Amino acid sequence: MKILTILGSSRENGNSEYLVKQAMKGIEHTQLRLSDYKIHPINDMRHTDEGFSPVDDDYESVLSEFLAHDLIIFVTPIYWFGMTSHMKLFFDRWSQYMRDDRFDFKNQVRGKKAYVITTGGSNPYVSGLPLIQQFGHIFDFVGMSFEDYVIGNAVKPGEIKEDLLALDKMNAWNHTLKK
Repeated sequence: MKILTILGSSRENGNSEYLVKQAMKGIEHTQLRLSDYKIHPINDMRHTDEGFSPVDDDYESVLSEFLAHDLIIFVTPIYWFGMTSHMKLFFDRWSQYMRDDRFDFKNQVRGKKAYVITTGGSNPYVSGLPLIQQFGHIFDFVGMSFEDYVIGNAVKPGEIKEDLLALDKMNAWNHTLKK
């Protein structure tokens, strides 16, 4: 099984990234940091005859990497009670590729396993639930299997090391993913 981690934070080595590193210890995987790529927003042309216009950016290389993997771990801190703009833009662009004749997007995505890692403060176990639901709706829409999620309690860099429940869950994921 080919595993991909998609990092949505604009901060390297943040709390969410720390958790995914714990989950992936000793496991072969590919990592994409969305902030390393030039990804532009698009004009919504889903309901027009001409469809979407091509965009000159790095998205197709990110999409190709995503499509080449079986299990995806989406990693984003909670920003203003949602996913980061990097992660949201990654998903927004799916609309474009669902209409692109070069891709059979929904069939290529159907059945992929999805995990979510997120961290935040101000009672993230409650305030982060709408984000987890959003991921669930996205995965349901394209037929991905939402396997599990973790919400870590941390804001400042390094605070996640104090969240023993999140760390225990990452150890459990590591054990499961090694099988």
